[in-house]
Amino acid sequence: MKIKSQRDFFSGLMFVLIGVAFAWASTSYSFGSSARPGAAYFPFWLGVLLAILGSMVLFKALTIESEGGDPIGKIAWRPLLIIIGAIVMFGLALPRLGMVITLPLLITVSSLAGDEFHWKDALLNSVILTVGSWFIFIWGLNLIIPLWPAFITAGA
Repeated sequence: MKIKSQRDFFSGLMFVLIGVAFAWASTSYSFGSSARPGAAYFPFWLGVLLAILGSMVLFKALTIESEGGDPIGKIAWRPLLIIIGAIVMFGLALPRLGMVITLPLLITVSSLAGDEFHWKDALLNSVILTVGSWFIFIWGLNLIIPLWPAFITAGA
């Protein structure tokens, strides 16, 4: 069998492997039910969905001819390192700085990974995503996530 698109083949393979890994790793947690999902419920089904989508991409890479075979290009190290650094920074800063500061910081630093950075876009995304995250995670799901920096809430 001939690979007709290298890019799609390796992307699909990556999605399948990550999806199977997440689904498999989540089986060590309690699964629960649809009405009362356990810790494994969301990552398991997300992993299964990711593996299915990856399989579809793999199928396309093996069956549909693409012009030039869609070769894999060079790895974009700068954006990759910026995104990884931003995620690590988010994980370290969230307990200390709270969501109101850390999430806009994550969004702004992550947007530096792209070729087109505009402060207006980064700030607008920061406001929308911070309010949306507050609405979903703190208000809707009642998760215990620090909203404000530790030095502000220490005296409260």
